[in-house]
Amino acid sequence: MGADPASPTMKRLTTVHFQRISKALADPHRCEILEWLAPRGELSCMDLTERLPVTQATVSHHLKELSNAGLLACRRQGQFAYYRVCSEVIEAYLDELRRRVCVQR
Repeated sequence: MGADPASPTMKRLTTVHFQRISKALADPHRCEILEWLAPRGELSCMDLTERLPVTQATVSHHLKELSNAGLLACRRQGQFAYYRVCSEVIEAYLDELRRRVCVQR
C-alpha cells in the first residue's frame, strides 16, 4: 500500500486503499462503530459489544476490518484492546472521494 495508513503525512490514498475503506464502510455496523467511537476517543471491544446488537466475535471481526482499512488504531493493554478512530485516514479518504466524484465549479 505504500505509506502507513495511520501516518499523519498521508497525502493521497492508493486505489486499493480507497477501495478497502469503501468496502469497510459499506457495512452499517462498521459505520455505527465509527460513529460511536469518534466522539469518545477510545473504547474497548467490550464497550462496543455492549452497544451493538451482535456477538463479541462479530464486533471483533468488524474492528479487524476497520483496522485493516486503516480507519482504526489499536492499543493493547494486558488482555484488552482499545480502539480509536484514525481521523487522518478519514480525511484522506474524504479528500480522495471529493477528487474522484466532485464536479469542479
